[in-house]
Amino acid sequence: MKKFYIETFGCQMNAHDSEKVIGTLIDKGYGQVESPEEADLVLYNTCSIRDKAEQKVFNRLQEFKRKNKGKTFGVLGCVAQQEGERIFEKAPHVSLVCGSASYNHLPQLLVQLETGNRRVTGLSLDTEDTFETPMTRRDNPHRAYITIIEGCDKACAYCVVPYTRGPERSRTSESVLRETRELAELGYSEIQLLGQNVNSYRDPSPAALTFAQLLDAVGRVDGIRRVRFTTSHPRDFGKDIIDAMDANPNLCNQVHLPVQSGSNNVLAAMQRLYTREDYMRRIEWMKNSHRNIAISTDIIVGFPGESERDFEQTLALLDEVEYDSIFSFKYSQRPNTPALKLDDHIPDGEKGRRLTILQEKQRTIQLRRNADYIGHVEEVMVEGFNKATGQWIGRTTQHKTLNFTTPQPTEESLTGRYLSVRVLRAGPNSLVGEAV
Repeated sequence: MKKFYIETFGCQMNAHDSEKVIGTLIDKGYGQVESPEEADLVLYNTCSIRDKAEQKVFNRLQEFKRKNKGKTFGVLGCVAQQEGERIFEKAPHVSLVCGSASYNHLPQLLVQLETGNRRVTGLSLDTEDTFETPMTRRDNPHRAYITIIEGCDKACAYCVVPYTRGPERSRTSESVLRETRELAELGYSEIQLLGQNVNSYRDPSPAALTFAQLLDAVGRVDGIRRVRFTTSHPRDFGKDIIDAMDANPNLCNQVHLPVQSGSNNVLAAMQRLYTREDYMRRIEWMKNSHRNIAISTDIIVGFPGESERDFEQTLALLDEVEYDSIFSFKYSQRPNTPALKLDDHIPDGEKGRRLTILQEKQRTIQLRRNADYIGHVEEVMVEGFNKATGQWIGRTTQHKTLNFTTPQPTEESLTGRYLSVRVLRAGPNSLVGEAV
């Protein structure tokens, strides 16, 4: 049996893409191993959103080239799509370069590799082609990802995704609901709907479900207790999504809504196609919900031309929204993006200073937000046990990590179960409690 090793860089979509690749390889008779040293085929599923992630992949390729002669190497995902056949020049020991839109062609690509072809590519972004694979190996027995839309039709000035994932194309609502029902029958209780802009979903079937209607329908499948979705674009985020969350308790109390900047000047330069005021209207819908919705976001500091005043407006936005968590980054140039033509680049040291200030402010906000949970009883889905701390690890519907103990020690595994836990303490990144 041929053996393969796969390492994944990037977001949930990349993680789910790796599940598709793993399922396809196992279906073709390959066995998965835990280290590249054991493998015949070494794969890196890559992210190119930031330069740092991309460089990590090439560093890893160089590192294993020295240690693992005679193996077959492949680069998958966004860096593969972005760099294409140039990867063969940068890393001559690589034999496979395959973007995410071509994963359903992997069986044919594997045949080419097995017959000795040393430069095999799958780089089509054909919008008529499905982005699903016949086989998917799920890494988690209780929570499952479902891709409902692939690609992006936006043209944000900093973003490489339209070039690596192609234009938006959605699955039919029936195929999504069929997969949800199949997962529920297998014992999965939490579903996460995925897309580069998940709420840009457009049902191509005669049913013509909106994203909010699909979200509600997934949450009403027998056996499903929690439904999450990521990532949303503010421009396509309608109030009907919040109305669906209010009406269906199985839809989690959590929204990730990337803002990127609190300054209208910077948002315009980024080509985000909304204003701060547009964004805050959507925040107001969430704040007015009868449910306690946890809100998270993405923020980029140091975009070309960002003034100190622009940055201060982003800091003010943190105070105004009071996010439960943020993902924050220094701007980095990406190939093929409109921002490459912009002048007035911010020095890296200044970007670092702004990022530190932003993260320190957000840490204070998170500590205050999490302290509000002390004394409350929250339902968690148990994800595992930490032997080092002697605590179970659970996740609330707001996607907060809640580490907890039980009143009596138990030998029984609680993983995958839903328990009520009283919150006793809070830190900036997690909660601590005891099961009740």
